[in-house]
This record gives sequence, C-alpha cells and structure tokens, in this order.
Amino acid sequence: MPEAAIASDARAVIGDSEFDRDTALTRREPGVYDIDLSAGWTIISAVNGGYLLAVVGRALAETLPHSDPFTISAHYLTASQPGPAVVRTETVRTGRSLSTGQASLFQYDEQGAEVERIRVLASYGDLDALPDDVRTTATPPAIPPMDQCFGPQDGPSPVKGSSAITDRLMLKLDPSTLGWALGSPSGKGEMRAWFGLADGREADPLSLLLAVDALPPTAFEMGLTGWVPTVELTVHVRHRPAPGPLRVSITTRNLAGGFLEEDAEVWDSADRLVAQSRQLARVRLG
Repeated sequence: MPEAAIASDARAVIGDSEFDRDTALTRREPGVYDIDLSAGWTIISAVNGGYLLAVVGRALAETLPHSDPFTISAHYLTASQPGPAVVRTETVRTGRSLSTGQASLFQYDEQGAEVERIRVLASYGDLDALPDDVRTTATPPAIPPMDQCFGPQDGPSPVKGSSAITDRLMLKLDPSTLGWALGSPSGKGEMRAWFGLADGREADPLSLLLAVDALPPTAFEMGLTGWVPTVELTVHVRHRPAPGPLRVSITTRNLAGGFLEEDAEVWDSADRLVAQSRQLARVRLG
C-alpha cells in the first residue's frame, strides 16, 4: 500500500515486522542456524532471491562482530522452495573496521540429504562509523510522484504463478517502465519504482538486500516473460537509509546468450545512494 495509506499507529517497526519474523533464525549451534523459508516471499514458483540474501545476511550479522553488510556476493546454485532450511556460516577474517565471512544456505532432498541453494561471501562493518564526505556524479532517478505511479494491485498480473511477494511490498512503478504490463513493452531494459514494505517498516541495511531484487525483471520491458532466475548477485550497501520510501532504478544494457545483467541503484528520502547492485540472470528466449 502507499506510504500515505499506512496509519502512523499501525506501522511495523524494525525488529517487529513480517520481514523480521520471516528472516528470523534459530541458532542450533555456533555458526549454524535453522529457518523455515516463508511462502510469502515467492514469485512464480520459487523463493525470491533478495529475500534469501536477507536471510543469509542476517545469519552473517549474527556470526560476525560487525552488524552491517558492506558488500555481499551470492551465487544461486539451485532454486529454493518454501520450507525448512539451514544456514551454515564461517568467519574468514576479523579486523577493526571490517570483518569477512562466508555462508551457505541448504535445504533437503527427498532422502533428507542437504542440497546447497546459495553460497555467499561478504564483508561487514559499521555504517555509522563511516565519514560523511561524499563525492559523486550519481543522481537520483527521475520517478513521477507516488500517486502518479502504479502498483500490482492496479491491474491483473501478466505473469502466471505465485506473486505472494507483492502482497508484502509497497511497489509503485514508473508508468514509463510499465509497457510490458499493457502488452506493449518499450524494448528498453529499464525498471523504476518507489519501494517499501507493505506493513510500513522502515528500511535498514538488511532490507536493502531485498530491495535490489524486488522489482519486476527488466526482461519484461524487453518483451520477454517468465521466470528470470538469478545466477549471481553482488550488493554494496553505502549508507544507512533515512526514514521514508526508497526509489529503485534497475537497468540492463546487454542481453546475450540467454543471460542479462541488471544494475540497480537504491536512493533514500534524503537523496542519498544507499545501495548498489549487479546481478547476472538467465532468461528464456522464444
């Protein structure tokens, strides 16, 4: 729902929201965490990659001496499904300003054997300890006001299968990137939107890992449909986001050989670039 529609006394808070509950882990032993992956974050037939990265990111935050992800790279090995999973973490190096860890998320096959879904390498630090100096040529994306943009609830979904994740998000898409939903894709690899969580929870570094992978794929606006599974995703978190909705811009410059890249920028209400990402994804041609 739009931010304006969320009553101030009904807003969820960081630490007590659906996102926090669905990424919460149970510590089995040092470095080993259990979780039941929620069906609420599925798209088409699989669990969303940004949600999965947030789950693993939370496990690393609980393992490492620093709590904020600075850079996190994930390779998606097999498709995750709702249900039981285990995250195994390892501290690689600990320093005064940065600590590095690795983690893998596993699920289980029909015989009960572990199947690795994601493997992650990440460095964590303290965003509040960073200097204020900013020198950049980056500019916020030009997106119309929220009341001039459109969300999933404004029309039927052209994509078959589960879209449960859209009920958990506040997404308002730039009309100029919505041609695919009307049967007239622009041919440009662009997607822009206002982003938040539907229950009003403010953004934090962990939810930024979700934000970079929560918009419809740029492949839709290039005339392609269907699942666009992530092969690899790297996220850089640059600032702790200010309160208010985020603006997310995603672009693709090159689709070749059945793969495309998506470059994402996430901007906060203070016009700061708070996260950047690049992912390689597979597309179905024809």
